[in-house]
Amino acid sequence: MKFRISKEAFLDGLQKVQHVVSTRTTLPILSNVLLVASNGRLQFTTTDLDVGITGSVEAQIEREGATTLPAKRLVNIVRELPASEVEVSVDAKNVASIQSGPSFFKIIGLSQDEFPPLPDFGGAKEFRIPQIVLRDGLRKTSYAISTDETRYVLNGIFTSFREGKLTLVATDGRRLAMIENDLEFPASHETDVIIPTKAVQELQRLLGEAGDVLVRLSDSQISFTVGESLLVSKLIEGNYPNYRQVIPGDSTERVPLNREAMLETVRRVSLLSSDKSNSVKLVFGENQIEVTANSPDVGEARESMDVAYTGKAMQIAFNPDFLKAPLQNLDAETVYLDLIDEMSPGVIRIDGSFLYVLMPMRVTGG
Repeated sequence: MKFRISKEAFLDGLQKVQHVVSTRTTLPILSNVLLVASNGRLQFTTTDLDVGITGSVEAQIEREGATTLPAKRLVNIVRELPASEVEVSVDAKNVASIQSGPSFFKIIGLSQDEFPPLPDFGGAKEFRIPQIVLRDGLRKTSYAISTDETRYVLNGIFTSFREGKLTLVATDGRRLAMIENDLEFPASHETDVIIPTKAVQELQRLLGEAGDVLVRLSDSQISFTVGESLLVSKLIEGNYPNYRQVIPGDSTERVPLNREAMLETVRRVSLLSSDKSNSVKLVFGENQIEVTANSPDVGEARESMDVAYTGKAMQIAFNPDFLKAPLQNLDAETVYLDLIDEMSPGVIRIDGSFLYVLMPMRVTGG
């Protein structure tokens, strides 16, 4: 196989697929990217057997063919090439010669026959979701995915297609983020799946603002077609906990907050929370909140904010990172903090179908 390609297009194609490549693999082929040159395009595919991704870019194909080359090494070479045009030729033994201006590289690859094929989605359920809706939904929920591998069903986003709605939920047991959007699909397509973290991360890299993403679902796999790119992933098997149980009932207090101002205040005050007492306390008084952090071994910080609050005096403590996460990933100007009492979860909402449940922390006096 032989082709010419611009350095920018080559690098762009490689970078879209390189994150899937596992650095710790016992199968050498999984460290490689599959390159297929045909019909004026160069196609790139990588997989770790759980997640696979394919994309393509334009190239001048002089001799069609396919090979696999070490992905990370190829990215490093292409990134450093001195000229904007690259010529690549691969011989029958999968040895690739790369020429760019005065630079020449030879890399040893493996046959494409060893590369595991991506799954087939014939007869799968299909959904079309506006890219911007899915991108926005993942941004507002994915930070709450659990990283605790002992509770593997929580290591992904619960995705529900039911009653004309797409619902996305992520939780790690101490907080929960959820968003719902209306979506048209046949009643026969109703289903719930759990999309693993790695696929969520790759999908977020692919999604843009225009056009739809085509989602295909088989019994144990999911695929996303975004423009020229295809992402496939195994689904997490198992039963997701009943998340609706943890959403508190009616709150006694609703506090409107300026999202940016609250984020900045919590960020500053939490500089003096310590590993031992990783919490910030919100003390509510008439028309103000005082945000405090107090660590016996570090010191204390305190900052007050004017808010519309006329309820009873109360205080509640939260993990500052968990409190900042939704504030960083939402774009609404105003968020609402719904509270019941000092021991019940707080709920952050916006004008829309998003909510974030946050468990309070027990804090000793002071």
